[in-house]
Amino acid sequence: MAWKAAFSRNLKELRILFCQTSPASAPTRSFVEKNYKELKTVNPKLPILIRECSGTEPQMWARYDLGVEKGIRLDGLTEQQISSVLEQLAKAGTGPKA
Repeated sequence: MAWKAAFSRNLKELRILFCQTSPASAPTRSFVEKNYKELKTVNPKLPILIRECSGTEPQMWARYDLGVEKGIRLDGLTEQQISSVLEQLAKAGTGPKA
């Protein structure tokens, strides 16, 4: 879990989108409720944007240097899998710099 404290070095912004009521977004809502405080505490300067909109498919978007973005759909994933997606997104920004 040490990666959580370091992922703000690789990311410039994290956005999580989901529906407030749909069953497909339930694991994402639960993930946010359980993890937002810790993520924000260990990464206080990183913008973590939570966007709720009726009918929205659950998604996670990461923005890196130079405006590069990568998004992953979270539909059908468990909370543990969502955590793994976040870790993958954080590690995706650790490649060599030109």
